[in-house]
Formats: sequence, structure tokens, C-alpha cells
Amino acid sequence: MLTIYGVYRSRASRNIWLAHELGLPFKHVPVIQQYRLADPSAADAPLNTRSPAFLEVNPNGHVPSIDDDGLVLHESLAINLYLAKKHGGPLAPANVAEDGQMTMWALWAATEVETQALNIASHRGGNPSGKDPKIADAAVAALRRPFAVLDQALARSGYLVGGRFTVADINVAEIVRYALPAPELFEAAPKVKAWLDACHSRPAFKKMWEARDKEPA
Repeated sequence: MLTIYGVYRSRASRNIWLAHELGLPFKHVPVIQQYRLADPSAADAPLNTRSPAFLEVNPNGHVPSIDDDGLVLHESLAINLYLAKKHGGPLAPANVAEDGQMTMWALWAATEVETQALNIASHRGGNPSGKDPKIADAAVAALRRPFAVLDQALARSGYLVGGRFTVADINVAEIVRYALPAPELFEAAPKVKAWLDACHSRPAFKKMWEARDKEPA
């Protein structure tokens, strides 16, 4: 049985979306990030990333993690690549070349996009307190080139690998999503916008997002 550790409002959303795409049954353990709690060590604190019980699963103290019939893995993008390859089908790589491309896009999104996209999410979206417009504007400027690269890649078929929707699209889309409070990036990269809209129209994403919306912010 697959167990996914992490609240929906975390990078666990990537793994839950993929599990829905694959039709995998799973147990969900909602581990909340410790920084969202006033006192994560309090006796009545919910299970969180600094709880001893969770640190036995992931001593790094981050979500998500999975336990797949005894195999424990961390790092959301690697988890998705593993699950896709294990269960096969159109979301998985068809050959070693596609495997390399899917790994490349996961690492590209993590290194070229995620930090700046999170800066946009933090400083333009959500709670208005503590925002710094200069940080958001700098992040937008830094992402213009990666968005152009992504737009060009999507021009070939509308997807990242193999001309079809795959785990690569899930991994990259869940990072690009953080930049949505910067519509100017998507206006300059229309293929990225169309691709992200298509990803978000999938029933598996909607199922994950509906559960996420029900979770406390």
C-alpha cells in the first residue's frame, strides 16, 4: 500500500495528483509544515515536520515522503518519477531517452524556476502582510528567460516529452503554478499558459485541488 505523507498545501500535491492520474489507491497522512504552527512541539500540536513520529520517516524534516510497501522515498519530483516508472503506461518514459528527458525537466524546473516562482507566490499572492514588491518584480524578471525556454519547448507538441501528457508535465506544472500571480509571464509565453490550463483541466488535478481547497490555509 502506498502512503503519502504531507498536507495538500505542500509539495505533496504533486504526488497526490500523480496518484490520481495513475488510479493508485493510497493512504494519506497529513503532515503539516512546522513553520505554519505557533509551537510545533506543543503537546496538542498536529503531526508536523518536526514531530518525532514523522522524523522517523524522514529525518530531513520535510514533506512529502512516501512509503511504498516498505520503500521510503523523499523529494517530490523523484517520487513522481519513481511512481510513474513503476506503474508504467503513457505517463511513464517509453524508453531510456524519454527517461533522461523527464529527469532533465524535473531538475530544470527545480533549479531554473522553483525558487523565483515561490518568491512570486509569497510576495504577490496570499496574505498581504510581509510582502516585498521588489522581490516579486525581481523574480518576474528572472523567470522571463526560463518561461521563454519552456514556451519554445511546448511549441513542438504542446507537451514536454513524447508528444503526450506525462509525469514530466505534472512535475513542471506544479512548479510553474507558483508563478500564477504574475500574469505578465504567461502573457509573454502563450504556449505555457495554454499548457498549464490544459494540465489544470485534467480530472485528476481537479480532484487533488478540490481536496486542497478544503484544507485550512
